[in-house]
Amino acid sequence: MSHRFELRVYYEDTDLAGFVYYANYFKFIERARSEWVREMGVDQAAMKAEQGVVFAVRRVEADYFMPAQYDDKLVVRTDVQKQTGARLVLKQTVLRGEDPLFEALVTIVAIAANGAAARLPANIRRGLA
Repeated sequence: MSHRFELRVYYEDTDLAGFVYYANYFKFIERARSEWVREMGVDQAAMKAEQGVVFAVRRVEADYFMPAQYDDKLVVRTDVQKQTGARLVLKQTVLRGEDPLFEALVTIVAIAANGAAARLPANIRRGLA
């Protein structure tokens, strides 16, 4: 399963050199994951209220290849690499055209209100099947 999220680089996303500030790539991939889950029909606020389950990032491995600049049109591609009962490993790539600028391997876990591991909700497991 692959998801694409389009965005444009705004002035506020850049640093003094005119490139996207390194930490903003994490914001871009977070937005892409949120939209991906929303497009699967998952309301994360309802999931928390009704099931007491939320997602948390457990691990990120990131590589920067080339900088994005003001007004660039980017795409964040999200691909599921691995799925277990309580964990997802996603590969997220930020592209300008066909050129990869940034890539991250992100481990997402489902957790209960007390912080303990929880199973991924059934609707998410079905959506990934």
